[in-house]
Amino acid sequence: MKIILTFAMVIGSASAQTLVQPVRPVPGANQDYLLGSDDQLKIWALGFEDELKDKTIRVEPSGDIDLPAIGRVKAAGLTTAQLEAELSERMKRVVRQPQVSVEIADYGSQPVSVLGAINQGGIQQLKGRRTLAEVLSSAGGIRPDAGPTIRITREMDMGPIPLSNAVTDPSGRYSTAEVKVADILGARTPAENILIRPHDVIAIAPGDSISVIGAVQKPGPFPMNTRSNVTVLEALAMAGGYGPQPQPQNAKILRLTPGSPDRKEIAVDLRKITAGKSEDVTLRANDILLVPTSMPKRAAVKVGEAALAAAVGFAVWHGF
Repeated sequence: MKIILTFAMVIGSASAQTLVQPVRPVPGANQDYLLGSDDQLKIWALGFEDELKDKTIRVEPSGDIDLPAIGRVKAAGLTTAQLEAELSERMKRVVRQPQVSVEIADYGSQPVSVLGAINQGGIQQLKGRRTLAEVLSSAGGIRPDAGPTIRITREMDMGPIPLSNAVTDPSGRYSTAEVKVADILGARTPAENILIRPHDVIAIAPGDSISVIGAVQKPGPFPMNTRSNVTVLEALAMAGGYGPQPQPQNAKILRLTPGSPDRKEIAVDLRKITAGKSEDVTLRANDILLVPTSMPKRAAVKVGEAALAAAVGFAVWHGF
C-alpha cells in the first residue's frame, strides 16, 4: 500500500510540473524591455487556461490590461517578469499557488521611423535597447545610393540627442543631429552609434547622382556616392560604353539652370576626349550626359524620351 501511494505521489508531482510549465518566451525577446501601449501579450495562468486560451491581450493606451477575474492591471513600464510577479500577487485571491507566464506576441509601443535611402524603410519597433547601427541593420541596411550623412530627429520629451552637433529646433520640441554614414558602417566612431529612443526619426538622404542616356549599353542614373566629382569618360564607363550607332562627337551635357525649369546644353566631343585631344569634362550633381545615335529618327526619339524620363524622374526623386 505504501508503494502504491508513493508511486501515485510521483505521478501526481510529474503531472503538476507538466501542467504549470510556463510558456516559452519569444525567441530573442529582450528581458529588459519595458511594456507600453499597443504591445500585444500572450498570458498563461494556472486556473485560467480556458479564459486566456488563444487570446492576445493588448496593452491599452492607458497602460493597463484587462484580465478575467482579476480586472485591470497596470502593465506599461514593467518588464514581462515584473508583470508576471504582479499578476501572481493579484491571483492569490482566487488561486492558492498561482503560476503565470507572460510573453510578448507583438511589439507596438516603441516605433521608430527609418526613411530615405534604406532598403526596408518605414516603421521599426525597437524591441528594447537598440543602437543606430542595429536599427539600420533591421531595416535592411543602407542603400548604395545613400548620401554621406544620417539625420536623427528626437522629441525633447526623450531628452536631447547625446551628440556634440545636436541642436534644438526653435520650438524647443525636437533635437536634431547628424552622423556620417561611413563612421557608422565602418564603426569608426563608436560614440556616434547612439541608443535610439522611441519615436526617433532616422533619415538617410539619397546622395548626388548623374545620368547617362542615349547610345550607351546601360543608360540610367548612377549614384556619385562619396565622390565629389565624376568626369564624362567615367560616366561613359559606368554606362557600359557606347551602344549601337553612337555619335560621340555630338554628345551633350544637360545641366540644370538655377531658377529655370529648362536644362542648359553643353556640347562635348567624346571622340576627341577619348583620343586625348581634348580634356575630360567634369560633371556636376544631377547632370545628364546624352550620347546621340545615328539610328532612324523615330526610334531614336522613342529611346531618348524613355531614357530622359527615367533619368529626370530619378533626379527629381533624389531631391529628397
